[in-house]
Amino acid sequence: MNRTEILNKANEIICKDRQATHGEAENSFADIANLWSAYLHREINPRDVAMMMVMLKIVRYKKNPTHLDNAIDLCGYAAIAGELGAGALE
Repeated sequence: MNRTEILNKANEIICKDRQATHGEAENSFADIANLWSAYLHREINPRDVAMMMVMLKIVRYKKNPTHLDNAIDLCGYAAIAGELGAGALE
């Protein structure tokens, strides 16, 4: 896959496939943030969740750079983090 195909696939996954399966990313990440906050006894926000998922995918990509799913998911999580971060600036 080339970079355009990877980005298009990430877009398809986060805007169609995962959204249909798991609902809006903002809502899922808010729920995850609440659970992680309770577990860690510190405030975690949805943007933190997205960035930690980016880091998870970086580790997985480092272990297996030929598994394109890691690169695709990394792009998707980064896009969600960017959207959530932009919302924080508004």
